[in-house]
Amino acid sequence: MRLKAIIFDVDGTLAETEEAHRTAFNRAFAEAGRDWHWSADDYRELLNVTGGRERIRHFLGTINATETDQFVADVHARKNAIYAGLVESGEVALRPGIKRIINEARRKNIQTAIATTTSRTNLTALLDCLFGAGAIAGFNAVVTGEDVAHKKPDPEAYRRTVSALALAPDQCIAIEDSRNGLLAAAACGIAVLVTPSVYSSHEQFGEAAAVRADLDHPYPLIDIAALDTLLSTSHPLAAAS
Repeated sequence: MRLKAIIFDVDGTLAETEEAHRTAFNRAFAEAGRDWHWSADDYRELLNVTGGRERIRHFLGTINATETDQFVADVHARKNAIYAGLVESGEVALRPGIKRIINEARRKNIQTAIATTTSRTNLTALLDCLFGAGAIAGFNAVVTGEDVAHKKPDPEAYRRTVSALALAPDQCIAIEDSRNGLLAAAACGIAVLVTPSVYSSHEQFGEAAAVRADLDHPYPLIDIAALDTLLSTSHPLAAAS
């Protein structure tokens, strides 16, 4: 078997988290005394900017507002706390097939990893809720937004993940939901299966090895054998210099 590792994105890929993130941003803004409100359409556009603090700063630029870096950091920290509460209350669920493919991978000694631009705090809250306390330790490598200088679509998160796994890019397959994530993995030379999320379904995924609604649909299910076949027949972009 050529496949040695599956690398998962998080937001929109492991779970449909973005609506919970949007809700948390809006509540944090209100608590901070700002009358900002991001609609679903607003947030779809803002997702082109990777990273929560970066998203806030970009938004401030669009409305010609000036806030201190400390204000942005405080609002983002409060947003993360609100998000964690939403996750704990059951507002977020795993996408179809995610738990199944992770369990199968571990039974067959295929490494599992995470390459995300979300914060470790958000990631830990999500994994603890959906997989059980301490679930982050079950992944062979985890790279989060705090671990990189440049976020997706820059390939740094994937390069760091592949290095931590001690594998070559062509031994891994990435599962992503967005074009930014697809470009990040492909630039590292990793084949990508895209499962578009609610907020990314309008994007273009021409560079993907395959696009599926999710790991269970349409039939047949995506399993380890299917991922290995996909990896063996794909031709990902050469790693960026």
